[in-house]
Amino acid sequence: MEMQMMGLTEEQKQMKKLCHDFVDSDVIPFIRKNREREWTAPPEERLPWELLKAADKLGLRSLGVPEKYGGIKLDKQAETFAIIAEELARGDSGFADIMGQLWKVPVLLSSIAPAHLQDVWFPRFMEDPTFLMAHCLTEPRGASDRWLPYNVPESNMHTKAALKDGYWVLNGRKQFITNGYDAKLYVVYANTNPNAGIADGTSSFLVPRDTPGLIPTRVNEKMGARYMNNGEIVFDDCRVPEDHLLVKDVAIKKAGVYFSPGKILQAAKNLGVGVAAYDETVAYVQQYVQGGRLLIKHQVVAKTLADMAIRLETVRAFTRYAARALDQGASDAAQLTLMAKVYAADTVFEVCREAMELHGGSGVMVEVGIEKHFRDAAVFLHMDGTQDIHRFKIVRAMFPDTAGTYAGPEA
Repeated sequence: MEMQMMGLTEEQKQMKKLCHDFVDSDVIPFIRKNREREWTAPPEERLPWELLKAADKLGLRSLGVPEKYGGIKLDKQAETFAIIAEELARGDSGFADIMGQLWKVPVLLSSIAPAHLQDVWFPRFMEDPTFLMAHCLTEPRGASDRWLPYNVPESNMHTKAALKDGYWVLNGRKQFITNGYDAKLYVVYANTNPNAGIADGTSSFLVPRDTPGLIPTRVNEKMGARYMNNGEIVFDDCRVPEDHLLVKDVAIKKAGVYFSPGKILQAAKNLGVGVAAYDETVAYVQQYVQGGRLLIKHQVVAKTLADMAIRLETVRAFTRYAARALDQGASDAAQLTLMAKVYAADTVFEVCREAMELHGGSGVMVEVGIEKHFRDAAVFLHMDGTQDIHRFKIVRAMFPDTAGTYAGPEA
């Protein structure tokens, strides 16, 4: 813990300790007590509302809300969010996913939403600890491949929006939406100019849950991060008031405050999962006897533990480095956030696999619990964009004049 505090501001140290203590006192005991709930509870009863209410009392829900509405302004925002997200994911990945959206979407809204919408929705969010938000971008017939970039009409959103009689009428379907099944407020992306590419023909709208025509249809049952209900949503002649338009046509270009910090959060949450797997493995190998001696006394186990620790420390260092680049507005910050996300996902997945292996046959037993971290880590390989798509974007950022488009015809 002492080394993890190096270079942090006093505010960051306090936030880290607050979250660390909260995870130890509330989150981890909840997960252990409700080990089967993520599998047996129906979606309507699955979410850890108890934890959300406890987090709200600590002020953790409102970290992305502007100060004028009761939120908390964070210095070095990307890095501080990374520190907090790591700690929360150490308790549970799905819970950290829920909280991450409650930071990212308000930050986006404070950047692009007109004042009259902020005046309505931020107070409602602050008053209700069960108020979730969702960011509706991914569709069944187009996801990570849309971000190569491949800015042509063929890559456009299949969800459409047309202005009729003072309302924007939305029709389409969104899939794999974090908090999508339970949210009370949605940021929805739809095509408004079929003749332009996705970067110049996509608009964003603020859509309350009770809007007629907005229909959460199902929960996508993931193998990990199950305490977050990832949802599928249908828009069937969903009529949104004209003044609920957030950004006309260039919404993708205006959402940078959501996308790049999101990569940092993904890396940090992934790190938290790896730390949890490592901590539990360290405790296990110092208690379990195999071959007449404690597991930790076997050379192969000691080597594996050392390698796991090295990997986690490099993920933490890289993630904070990328976060600091983002906070400082470095020209290569977006590229670094992509790298951090890719490296964290690949590395932590391997750490969690090794953690499960060091538990032997017990590692695959649900009641032991270590397999949960392996499942959670596997999900990160596909969250917020796939690993290969991120690699393509990294190469395009480094070599813009020669890199391929990796989709469709060459320009």
